[in-house]
Amino acid sequence: MTLQLAVIIVNWNTKDLTLQAIRTLLDDVQHNGPAQIGVWVVDNASTDGSVEAIRRQFRDVNIIRSQENVGFGAGNNIVLRELGFGDSNVESALLPEAIYLLNSDTITHSGATKTLYETLMRLPEAGVVGARLTYEDGSFQHSAFAFPGLLQLWIDLMPGTGRLYNTWLNGRYSRRLYESYEPFEVGHTLGATMMVKREVIQQTGIFDEDFFMYAEEVDWSWRIQKAGWKIYCVPTAHVTHLEGKSTALVKPRSAKNLWESRLRLFEKHYPRWKLFLAKWLIKLGMTRKIAQTKGAYQTRQISAKERDALLDAYQEIRRL
Repeated sequence: MTLQLAVIIVNWNTKDLTLQAIRTLLDDVQHNGPAQIGVWVVDNASTDGSVEAIRRQFRDVNIIRSQENVGFGAGNNIVLRELGFGDSNVESALLPEAIYLLNSDTITHSGATKTLYETLMRLPEAGVVGARLTYEDGSFQHSAFAFPGLLQLWIDLMPGTGRLYNTWLNGRYSRRLYESYEPFEVGHTLGATMMVKREVIQQTGIFDEDFFMYAEEVDWSWRIQKAGWKIYCVPTAHVTHLEGKSTALVKPRSAKNLWESRLRLFEKHYPRWKLFLAKWLIKLGMTRKIAQTKGAYQTRQISAKERDALLDAYQEIRRL
């Protein structure tokens, strides 16, 4: 029987969160549908006993254990290839109707999965849909964004721009849209909840594995829109996103991964003049972050070890 929906969760040392993500997803699907669903967990060489715990509690969940941490995009690609995407010998009818990329740090609320699936299937031009996200305390979280431009880079890196951070100038959408009952078109959803139609993957391919962590969903969304599909946020599908629980474990490495990925994104999708200005802004921003880090150490806000790790990361980004 062809799956309606294949769910992929990539885990790296977030055992308890991943168990919670699986539990709330399966509880939602059991009560609301869709009926034909399969769940895959890709474990990126965790050392916290994640694989054993998942096997004990969820016997029907498929687990793929990677021998190294291959990142988010490559982790999802492992399952996409196993399901047959990219293999010309696999008939389209044998592929799942949709793929649902779900972060390990999520809590699925009642009806969210079915609502996303039905919206994706109902709108013929929809290639991707994502849920309305909230933080753990129930407060508002931006769930989708416009594609990043130079103004967003300036706001992110330069002083005195704090009041612009949550505005449309920084690619944010109005809260009124999230409070409505209608799906609204966006540049890209967060990778935390990204449901993709089968035909979209067949047409645009899978994740670019040169993105180890961060911006991989932005790149794919950009390619999807260039191929003529639309992307929507669905306010009536609610998922809690416990943002950054795994990446927060390695802040300097995360900073380096973030900016390496953003640079690659700009290199792929910006014209030359815009790429030149983006690199100039990033270099200026890293110089500022280096000064801030030194100041934080002098005022004893961070340790010498933290200072050195952050300085190494920012200097490496600046050299790029």
